[in-house]
Amino acid sequence: MEWEEWKPFYLRVVREMGYSVEDDRKAAELLRALLLEGDEYILRDELATIIEKRVYVFGCGPSLEKALGKFDFSDGTLIAADGATSALIENGLIPDIIVTDLDGRIPDLRIANDRGAFMVIHAHGDNVDRLSSYVPLFSRVLGTTQTEPLDIVYNFGGFTDGDRAAFLAEELGAREIILVGFDFGDTVGRWSKPGLREHAPIWESKRKKFEFAKELLEWLEKNGRAKVEYVHLDSR
Repeated sequence: MEWEEWKPFYLRVVREMGYSVEDDRKAAELLRALLLEGDEYILRDELATIIEKRVYVFGCGPSLEKALGKFDFSDGTLIAADGATSALIENGLIPDIIVTDLDGRIPDLRIANDRGAFMVIHAHGDNVDRLSSYVPLFSRVLGTTQTEPLDIVYNFGGFTDGDRAAFLAEELGAREIILVGFDFGDTVGRWSKPGLREHAPIWESKRKKFEFAKELLEWLEKNGRAKVEYVHLDSR
């Protein structure tokens, strides 16, 4: 998704979620500065080299745990949406790529990064403090933004960590994107926030994010080159 295609979605997100375009821009500039200062950043072409034709994208829905116990994911690239990293680690897997705005469990993100996972770190107006604190801790980092892209800070489209991960896979050459743990129901998986110890009833801002994510993934299904499929499991 090019910036001009993403821009109308983004402006709706800003309006409906109450975000600040200027704050998002400042966050992108901060991320760029941190990446340049630490010199641990990578460019899109480097990340594209590890994208196989089949990509599994792991969300944080309650069904994730059963899926990880039931299926073999060794035939593709593994991309974890932020907190899903913790679930993968619990099941003995290390994702190839982690897409995160740094509100997952930082110790688990660091474990995965230390074991080879590439980081795709996203800047927005609400995570400036986390960017400053945590970006210097990671290596092999590709930066992303939801505003206009900068030279080393990209915008491939997408809003939540999960759908952004799918847009990333599409942009970098995947031909089949399989979404695991994308439930979009009334229950939020326990990996979504570090403070959650159990699955929790959905809250209103999360419901709005789910609605945007579903809409964007439907756009990707219709307009992307890759085939998009869901793994659906009863999470009870």
